[in-house]
Amino acid sequence: MMLRLAWLALAGMLLIGPASAQTAFTPRDESPEEFAPGAGRDETFYACTACHGFRLVAQQGMTRAQWEDSINLMTRRHNMPPLDGKDRETVLSYLEAAYPPRAPAGRGGWVNPFAK
Repeated sequence: MMLRLAWLALAGMLLIGPASAQTAFTPRDESPEEFAPGAGRDETFYACTACHGFRLVAQQGMTRAQWEDSINLMTRRHNMPPLDGKDRETVLSYLEAAYPPRAPAGRGGWVNPFAK
């Protein structure tokens, strides 16, 4: 009986541990200066790195509408603080200019999972 309880406790820790580890984000050693220069770079960098590394953003390549959909999704599903008015315009304009869609890498190449 004790062995069974020990195994259940261990299994519970293994299941709960990764979930709790995912809720705490520690910013990477990144700074805005590492990324594409442009108006709104700093604001966009800090809005995005509240939850994840900015390299994730820089790896994307989306249209303005796709960037907007991505922000809406993160606000809805991941509790990102809403970007409104001038802040939203600043971030979207920077993302649209700095990280536009890229040509497909060819057959079997990487496909942006957020692109429709």
